[in-house]
Amino acid sequence: HHRTFSRRSLGAIAVAVLPEIVEYCQPLSDFGVDAVVETIAEVSAWYEGRCPHTGQWHRLPRTTLAEAIARQVLQHIEAVGNLPLDGKMYGVLLAKMPTGEVAVLKAFSGLWWGRDTHPGWVPPIPGRDQVALQELQTLSALEQIKTEILHLQQLPSRDRYLQQQAELQAQRASLAAQHRQTKRDRQCQREHLAATLAGTALADALADLDRQSQQEGIARRRLKQTQDAALAPLKAEIDRADARLRLLKQRRKHLSRQLQDQMHRVYQLTNFAGESVALQQLSANGLPTGTGDCAAPKLLHFAARHGLVPLAIAEIWGGPPSRLGDRQPGQFYGPCADRCQPILGFLLSGLPTPAPIASPLAFSIRYEDEALIAVEKPPGLLTVPGRTRDRQDSILSRLQAQYPNGDRLRAVHRLDQATSGIVLVARTLDSYRILSQQFAARQVHKRYEAIVVRGERDRLPTTGTIDLPLWGDPTQRPRQQVHWHRGKPSLTQYRLLSTTGTRHRVEFRPITGRTHQLRLHAAHPQGLNAPILGDALYGPPFPAASGWSDRLHLHAGELRFLHPLTQTPIHFTSPVPF
Repeated sequence: HHRTFSRRSLGAIAVAVLPEIVEYCQPLSDFGVDAVVETIAEVSAWYEGRCPHTGQWHRLPRTTLAEAIARQVLQHIEAVGNLPLDGKMYGVLLAKMPTGEVAVLKAFSGLWWGRDTHPGWVPPIPGRDQVALQELQTLSALEQIKTEILHLQQLPSRDRYLQQQAELQAQRASLAAQHRQTKRDRQCQREHLAATLAGTALADALADLDRQSQQEGIARRRLKQTQDAALAPLKAEIDRADARLRLLKQRRKHLSRQLQDQMHRVYQLTNFAGESVALQQLSANGLPTGTGDCAAPKLLHFAARHGLVPLAIAEIWGGPPSRLGDRQPGQFYGPCADRCQPILGFLLSGLPTPAPIASPLAFSIRYEDEALIAVEKPPGLLTVPGRTRDRQDSILSRLQAQYPNGDRLRAVHRLDQATSGIVLVARTLDSYRILSQQFAARQVHKRYEAIVVRGERDRLPTTGTIDLPLWGDPTQRPRQQVHWHRGKPSLTQYRLLSTTGTRHRVEFRPITGRTHQLRLHAAHPQGLNAPILGDALYGPPFPAASGWSDRLHLHAGELRFLHPLTQTPIHFTSPVPF
């Protein structure tokens, strides 16, 4: 246990030790905590990462006490009417002072009401002010580019082109059907003429029928030419728009990378080992703009710079839901995958009692032979490595490190990071080719189980098929959407297994294998209109109010296929963990 102290005693201690941190530290008593009781060790989740220098994993807990304090902070912001219009992440850090006392530090992500500093809140990581003007100009240019890209992607001429093209194709199909009938009629006439005429009369009659056939061919070609000419202005406009889109995307990429490089050269991060490096040095592949501006990096950097030892951390979302719906008010979240996670291992490095993690998310091997490996994947672990350095931990990368000739291993198919269940990995290129062909030819039997949520008065059909084409809008990644013109055919069969209140246990049998297919087919109004429990992307806007869950309740429970070498049937099943 740690003894508590008043604001005056904290101020006196801080002035004696580090005068510059007084305004950023609050005693636990400000939050109704008289002692750092054992609840500080009640862990809800972990912030964890691998140090790029040592390769060692480090972790920091999110505890129930940190969550309770974060809720109080958010309630105070709401009470004074200071919530931003666009939603924001707020973080608190419980940290031990050099004297042994425990203080609470607060930080917010990005800008709050247009400012990066507010009294009592941990300041941003140094460096951003050096490129502030360049950042403002670049962000303004990027916003203009984004607006123009959306305009070009949503040109009315695109839908008009598709609609007119469909109408013209229907006209050609109708004419072709008429000509097929007249062709059959002419054939009958030829047979009749051959039976009733001879000599010159027969030759003239048959020649007349041939001319009719030629005229119909000419008519079809002229119709196509006329239709192509009618479509030409729209196609030319779309081609010009697509050319402009390519230029805009290149310009956007160039501006983003330029600003990113400038910011990452001046941002200096400090960890608990006393190391300070430019953000640019932490990733050979680059990091997205905004890295280091989230609440957690601000808190950890500040604590490391001022000799504080972090004990627990929590980040809570305040204000309206995020644009993609993956951040909901009053909910706690871990470090974001693209900006915080890549630098977390470095920031946590050097803690007095680092907690190395050999395997943050354990998985089990269900079966292996000379051709394939079947793995039981837990939720939260990637199937294959991601694009960024922080997302290299995966089923495939671990197996490649574990097996001789691991570079030959190939994941035959993938499960979403949040989905659990059976995953197949091929051990040879021949096995990979044969198994991939089975998946492509839809010869692999796949069965999933999920819990979906729907109103008590809304009965769920017992069986059915969902046929909704899916498209990944590049402006809203990773979300998918139903798009009847651009979407790829996506087919799912389902069966209701049981119902308890608003929760329904459903069996899914995907015929196709699109990204987020089951999740979107479940959630979409034209699908089941019942999102999968725990789905942060396609679930309800206010999950807390409906007893939402932290994990996605989707499990790949059955896989049946032919062995790539012996061609004997292989059947794997996996118990549903929820």
